[in-house]
Amino acid sequence: MNNMKLIITKDYNAMSRTAADLVIAQVKQKPASLICFPSGDSPAGMFRYLIADAAAGKVDFSRCYFVGLDEWVGLGGEDDGSCTQFLNENFFSPLNIKPPRVKFFDAKAADLDAACRDMDDFIKQHGPLDMMIVGIGMNGHIGLNEPGTDFNLYAHHAPLDPITITVGQKYFKQETKLTEGITLGLKHLQEAETSMLIAAGSKKAAIIKQALQGEITGQLPASIFQTLTSAVVLLDEGAAQELLGSI
Repeated sequence: MNNMKLIITKDYNAMSRTAADLVIAQVKQKPASLICFPSGDSPAGMFRYLIADAAAGKVDFSRCYFVGLDEWVGLGGEDDGSCTQFLNENFFSPLNIKPPRVKFFDAKAADLDAACRDMDDFIKQHGPLDMMIVGIGMNGHIGLNEPGTDFNLYAHHAPLDPITITVGQKYFKQETKLTEGITLGLKHLQEAETSMLIAAGSKKAAIIKQALQGEITGQLPASIFQTLTSAVVLLDEGAAQELLGSI
């Protein structure tokens, strides 16, 4: 599996603690790190640990720069269920991270291509990405890099896969029309100093096995992890259960 470092923890809580420790180690090594965070269920526990550790003086994020991994096109920070709102509520606001240090996609922009260029420019200005953390979708997507995405794309926008539209409803109080996503690209993942995939729960076990031990293909974007030179894959026992016999 190339230079991929696989870490398997007992449960979601232990996975979250380990993810937080890896982020803290990165920030201690380079206080002005540029870090990409995802939103959603997978990183929520990690954020709780990072907030507690920052409050206890164990880590200082004040010199870091951050980018949000992705966003639903048409939604922004004031919209319930948006990726931006999630990251603000669960990390940036509690830690009082200053707005100039955080870049989110403008997913309401009239010109989405320009919004993508803005994100790429921010990463060029403050980068390279020191750490890019991602989850994995039930269809193998990374961020909103959906099945069929070219591995060589930087920030881009594209139609959402039907599975993503269905699963994405869990973030909204009422049914929300989701059609397109805007996201960092798989090229960003390849260029990051450390790329980290986090996943928990047995419902992710089949797609994890396929991504890490199946064919490397744009139809399964997470399979790119098999090609990365400095990747960490952090799983709990549930998500790793189909791998265990064949590692």
